[in-house]
Amino acid sequence: MPNIAFVNGRFMALAKARVSVEDRGFQFGDGIYELIRTYGGRLYHFKDHLERLEQSAQAIGLPFVYSTSRWKAVLEKAHAQSGYPDAKVYIQITRGEAPRDHSFPKKVHAGVIVTVRKLAPLRPELREKGASVITVPDLRWGRCDIKTINLLPNVMARQKARSAGAFEAIFVRDGLVMEGAGTNLFAVIQGRIVTPPKGPAILPGITRDLVIAQAREAGDPLMEKGITLEELLAAGEVFLTGTTTEILPVVKVDEKTIGDGKPGRITRRLYRQFLQTTRP
Repeated sequence: MPNIAFVNGRFMALAKARVSVEDRGFQFGDGIYELIRTYGGRLYHFKDHLERLEQSAQAIGLPFVYSTSRWKAVLEKAHAQSGYPDAKVYIQITRGEAPRDHSFPKKVHAGVIVTVRKLAPLRPELREKGASVITVPDLRWGRCDIKTINLLPNVMARQKARSAGAFEAIFVRDGLVMEGAGTNLFAVIQGRIVTPPKGPAILPGITRDLVIAQAREAGDPLMEKGITLEELLAAGEVFLTGTTTEILPVVKVDEKTIGDGKPGRITRRLYRQFLQTTRP
């Protein structure tokens, strides 16, 4: 089963995929991306991901090159060629190839890349025992709600977490926790589920929104508001959400044990509810 790429209209093995050194994605990080995962061969929440991709394109003035039906056809064909039931499907759109200049080119020929890779699930013990995270200063730019390919601060934060033996790095800005380098953040504070509100400081996660909707449907008290680092450390439960992370309990933040040091009751229930949505 091969890893597959789709580059500007052509399907090929990922190992053979190439882009020009003049592509503005390579030169400037001038582009956006989206990650969709599959469950049993089914693109999960495809329309929600595509809507977010289009919003990112609009935010940076980038043409949204394909219709919904065209995107779906490309993704499904690429996924079918890979043969992976559970896969990571990345979409990347750049402002395309042009002579190096900070200003936008007069004519934009957007670069479109899709890659399909086999999904390696998280280790079962992470879900059973919970993960540890660290906090780092938030040095990212002011529009984290745009899913841009310019991810160097996230890369550096995630590497710092790995070096510390932690699963994730949580960004802290002006005393408030924002989100992880590749995840959204939730805490259970005095029995209430709390998550930072949407806005320029966080990426509006698809899984985040799904968890919020499920919690509200179940009647759980939930609030979208700022969380201080002190509140996070004192929380009864903490968990992360993300496309490949799904819902992951956190039992330690900066060496501080969360709750009783085990995945909490609310987190475990939300994960069971989430799994129901992944079935055909």
